[in-house]
Amino acid sequence: MCGITGKIYFNDQTVSENDILTMNEKILHRGPDDGGAYISPDQKVGLGHRRLSIIDLSPLGHQPMSYLDRYWIVFNGEVYNFQEKRDMLEKEGYAFKSKSDTEVIMALYDKFGKKCLEHLRGMFAFAIYDEKEKTIFCVRDRVGKKPFKYYLDENVFMFASELKAILTQKEYEKEPDYIAIHHYLTLQYVPAPLTGFKDIKKLEPAHYLFIDLKTKKIEKERYWKLDYSKKLNLSEDEWKKRIMAKLGESVKLRMIADVPLGAFLSGGIDSSAIVGLMSKLSDKPVKTFSIGFEEAKFNELPYARMIAKKFKTDHTEFIVKPDAIEVLPMLVRQYEEPYADSSALPTYYVSKMTRDFVTVALNGDGGDENFAGYPWYSVHKFSLFYEKLLFIHKIIILPLARLSAGIFKNTFFDRVFRFAVFISDNYAKRYLNYICYFSNEMKSEIYTPGFRKKVWQENTYDIIINKFREAGKVKRVEQPLFVDLNSFLPDDLLVKVDIASMTVALESRSPFLDHEFMELAAKIPFDLKLKGLNNKKYILKKTLQDFVPNKILYRKKRGFVVPISNWFKNDLKKYAYDILLSDRTTNRGIFKKEKTKEILDRHNNTNVDHSRHIWALLTLELWFREYFD
Repeated sequence: MCGITGKIYFNDQTVSENDILTMNEKILHRGPDDGGAYISPDQKVGLGHRRLSIIDLSPLGHQPMSYLDRYWIVFNGEVYNFQEKRDMLEKEGYAFKSKSDTEVIMALYDKFGKKCLEHLRGMFAFAIYDEKEKTIFCVRDRVGKKPFKYYLDENVFMFASELKAILTQKEYEKEPDYIAIHHYLTLQYVPAPLTGFKDIKKLEPAHYLFIDLKTKKIEKERYWKLDYSKKLNLSEDEWKKRIMAKLGESVKLRMIADVPLGAFLSGGIDSSAIVGLMSKLSDKPVKTFSIGFEEAKFNELPYARMIAKKFKTDHTEFIVKPDAIEVLPMLVRQYEEPYADSSALPTYYVSKMTRDFVTVALNGDGGDENFAGYPWYSVHKFSLFYEKLLFIHKIIILPLARLSAGIFKNTFFDRVFRFAVFISDNYAKRYLNYICYFSNEMKSEIYTPGFRKKVWQENTYDIIINKFREAGKVKRVEQPLFVDLNSFLPDDLLVKVDIASMTVALESRSPFLDHEFMELAAKIPFDLKLKGLNNKKYILKKTLQDFVPNKILYRKKRGFVVPISNWFKNDLKKYAYDILLSDRTTNRGIFKKEKTKEILDRHNNTNVDHSRHIWALLTLELWFREYFD
């Protein structure tokens, strides 16, 4: 796991080694073990690398790495099937100097060109420069586990694992992207290809950029897409065998490392399954790491301990308290884009604790997307059935929902009312209305007239509606899995783990997001994932029934939830009011001060939970202060 940088000129300017080393310095945390720079003979291309040594700890793994006196690569990630591909290539005459997966990627590129991507099983972001053909091939992995951000104009192309490296270069003039902020407030993240910085983009998952420096032709293509339309008609027993076999294979591949290895353990189904499989494959106790809270409602440590005891792991815990908020400005700087997922806080702390003991940690990310584990999938399925009752809905249920929300003023009835209001909308739009942070209605109220005029021509809802369309020939009930896989997962969840872990130089691996496992899961009929309305992850639970305790499998899902609702009513109340109602915040001209105060007051004086809205506003303001003040 590493960090990569690059700078390519299309005009008569030349790249200096200092340019690359300056970019490298900004991502030192991603690769503290080694670093390097390459400048092409004509000084038009510069590549940089910071290394976190995982496979082949020898100096032969140094990057930028060359191959056949022609190719130069900077690579971030892991290719788990590299040994198999190396053996294949050696039989065809290819020779290797190192034991690394990096060299194998270049050999595959030499043999297969762009189709080398079909041979890679893992997580990766890389750039290959071909000195002979004067081309550069930039790639991001299928799911988007590894980041690739870039700036491109008629004179220069710059890229990096983190955009803060691009900010160091004179060619880029820093400016906020207000359209991205507009989208962020609805989604809690900035959707690709936007980043929050004007003209800096992120390469979407499963895409590559191919640039011919001679012709200045730029080609951007998608090379993989998960297909949910081809289902297999198998018995439950056969599905259980296939799921367990493929997941076990995925875990085994991700236990390959030349450094200490452990696992995040939340006490939920997915991480418990990963820890259990690791324990079966390991000849010594697996090191596991868990985060908890003092608030019992949010604390999952008892469940994590249950799994640690069952599989006899070497277990370590950490409690997150409200004073942990002191690291928030640092986290905002590290996340570098507007980002409002509060679970980034405990993810950082569990990563920091884990790094004291190991260099690689496996996690359970991807289980919910593969097996319909989120509660909003149930709501979506119910809404499709409920469409048939619209006449009764308009006469009786909508007025009753409106009345209840007004009387009881709590989160449950607030959500019921939101569901009732939007049920007659297009099903893709109402899906977003249920899961969003700031709806269009809320944004219209809180925006100043000037800011509204600046961004209102762009409708965030269209982004998600287009994802539903991209799903293709998939039943409406299953389309949200595709949507989340191509938006929420890469732009929120995987960003959360990548930044939090790499801030402390920890590599995180996700067996559920192995692309072969995902392709198998896509063939499972949806009714075996969400059985009825509330039996989520049905076939996965059945698969794990004799492996993971029922108390884990069938308890109510909590997710990685942080008690910010309580914190904003107590320890962090003054902090939130002081920052969000300050002249410094108001003078940005984005939000009406009185409307921001209404949200704060409603959260503190009623039972309606506005903590997500407050957190989104707070982290946005801190982002402005970190990068633009």
